[in-house]
Amino acid sequence: MTTRVAANGIEIAYESFGSHEGRPLLLIMGLGAQLIHWDEGLCELLADQGHHVVRFDNRDAGLSTHFHDQGVPAMGAPSPYLLDDLADDAAGLMDALGWPAAHVVGASMGGMIAQALAIRHPDRVLTLTSIMSTPGPSVAPPTEAALAALMAAPPADREAVLAQAVRTWSVIGSPGYELDHDRITLLAGLAFDRCFDPEGTARQLAAIMASGDRTLGLAGVRVPTLVLHGEADQLVPVAGGHATAAAVPGARLVTYPGMGHDLPRPLWPSVVAEIAKLTAT
Repeated sequence: MTTRVAANGIEIAYESFGSHEGRPLLLIMGLGAQLIHWDEGLCELLADQGHHVVRFDNRDAGLSTHFHDQGVPAMGAPSPYLLDDLADDAAGLMDALGWPAAHVVGASMGGMIAQALAIRHPDRVLTLTSIMSTPGPSVAPPTEAALAALMAAPPADREAVLAQAVRTWSVIGSPGYELDHDRITLLAGLAFDRCFDPEGTARQLAAIMASGDRTLGLAGVRVPTLVLHGEADQLVPVAGGHATAAAVPGARLVTYPGMGHDLPRPLWPSVVAEIAKLTAT
C-alpha cells in the first residue's frame, strides 16, 4: 500500500516490505523513475534477508510532490533544486518513518542522491550502496547511443510511451541478458498510469547537471560502502563505478560482465547477497 507523508516541506509517497523490526533499508530510484521501478520481487528478497525495506518516489516523480510551477529550466538557467535537496527529502522521509538512521541504496541518479545523503547527513547513513552511478555528471559520460535514447522526445500517448520504453532499454539495458520485453512494457504502463510527467524528469536532469562533482565530499564518508556496476553500462559507463569506489575510503567495488543500466533478474541473488553482507556488518 502506498502512503504519503510530509517530509522536507513536500509530500513523499512510499511503500514498505518486511518486518518493521528489520534493519532499515532505504531504496532511492533514478532519473524519471518511480518507486515501482524497484521491482517488488527484489524488495521481497531484500526483506527476506532481515531488512525493513522502503521504496519511495523522489520529488517530481510518481505520487510525490511535483514542481509544476517551475516549468522546465532553460539551458544555462538555474535549476529549481539540486540533488542536495533530494537528499534532504530522503532524510525527511526517514524522520517521518521514525528512523534515526538507515542503510541506504541508490541506483543511477538515486546513487547520486545516496552519495549526497551520506555527505550531508553522515549520522543518518549506516551503510551506503551506490549502484550504476557516478560522483559527478562529467565522470563517465554516456555513449552517443545512450545519450540519444535518454534525450529522445517523450511521446504523448500511452502506447507510444510503451514502445519508446522498449527502444530505450534495448539500448541501455544489459546486453549479456535477454531483454524482458513483457516486464519493460508492464512497468512502463504502470508508470504511465501512475504518473506521466516528462517535465518533472527534465527538472531532475537539470538538478543532476547543476549539482557538480561529489568526489571531495565522498572522501569524508566513513560508513561501509559498496559500489555495484555493470561492465556494459552505456548510460553511466563502468568508469563511474570505479570513480565512486576510489572516492570513498575503503569502498568495495563489484562489477558484473554483461550488465548494463538495469538490474537483470538473474543478478538479483548476487546483488541481494552483497547488500545483505554489507548491512549485517
